[in-house]
Amino acid sequence: MKLTQLFILIALLGLALSAGAALAQGSDSGTLTVYTALEDDQIQAYLAPFNAKYPNITVNIVRDSTGVITARLLAEKDNPQADLIWGLAATSLLILDQEGMLEPYAPAGLEEIDPRFRDSREVPTWVGIDAYETAFCVNTIEIERLGLPMPESWGDLIKPEYEGYIVMPNPNSSGTGFLSVAAVLQMAGADGSIQTLIGENAAEVQELPSGEAVNELPGWSYLDALDKNIAVYTHSGSKPCRMAGAGEYPIGISFGYRAIRQARSGEPIVGVWPAEGSGWDLEANALMKKAEINPAAYTFLDWAISEEAMTLYAANFPITGLDTGLPVPEGYPENAVDLLIKNDLYWAAANREVILAEWLKRYDAKSEPR
Repeated sequence: MKLTQLFILIALLGLALSAGAALAQGSDSGTLTVYTALEDDQIQAYLAPFNAKYPNITVNIVRDSTGVITARLLAEKDNPQADLIWGLAATSLLILDQEGMLEPYAPAGLEEIDPRFRDSREVPTWVGIDAYETAFCVNTIEIERLGLPMPESWGDLIKPEYEGYIVMPNPNSSGTGFLSVAAVLQMAGADGSIQTLIGENAAEVQELPSGEAVNELPGWSYLDALDKNIAVYTHSGSKPCRMAGAGEYPIGISFGYRAIRQARSGEPIVGVWPAEGSGWDLEANALMKKAEINPAAYTFLDWAISEEAMTLYAANFPITGLDTGLPVPEGYPENAVDLLIKNDLYWAAANREVILAEWLKRYDAKSEPR
């Protein structure tokens, strides 16, 4: 065996041993600080079986919108307060990973997770649990009262008849806002119009620039046009849908789960998945790198990708990291996975700061007060 091969073998063995040691360090007691961007109305339902299984682990949840949680984690880089991250955008975790803030860990059952839903390294720094996607929340009563047509596409949203009738999340504070903006920048053709990036008629994906060249992408022309129709940018990804449901505005750019949740509760909301395709991201988990890893964090992360946990996620999302075999939740299109655009999460993460800075410069004047 060549010396270099021996070194590689030793390194791989070391990774395997470290992963095994981590598993052995799990604990069924202690207090955990968990940072999350999961929806408020999901967290307690998800936690109930974990609390029943591990009654001696106290889970303290710190919950906020994706952008706020991401900013908080980065601000705490030199003195991390979270033990682990549960259900934060994969694009955010990619940034934290680049900053060296995540501890590699292979949760029990990792081999069952779809490889597209996890960091590709043998011992990953993040593991996805489900996908969430852009959808428009449309108040059927309000659009009828106002004489507006039902919007069916990104292209529809920039038509003059919708001026002042649309609300959208600010991508600096909302992961839903960011995935929608990042999608538009990837989908826009040379003339600024939104190309279809799904199905047999999908356009060729353009070669995407990085750095300051991102500010020259034709998608900004589309966003300029969309801005003319925006009444306000919110700091929450679900708020545009809540505002639409309350009749404050007829159309909210949000995400599929929220549209379906509100429709089920009896609100006059219909979810529209844009005809050209939906932007998307993954909700994912990670272990924070700290001087002393909390042993209960390993236990939680093992549970958080277990079949039990994935079944809970699958009640709300049609696309999960583990194929549970459950039917698509009522209200979602049966072909939900086919409506997701060809999306470069790594490009979005690498250029996040440039995108957000340009967005602020152009559109922040319409953001709601913090």
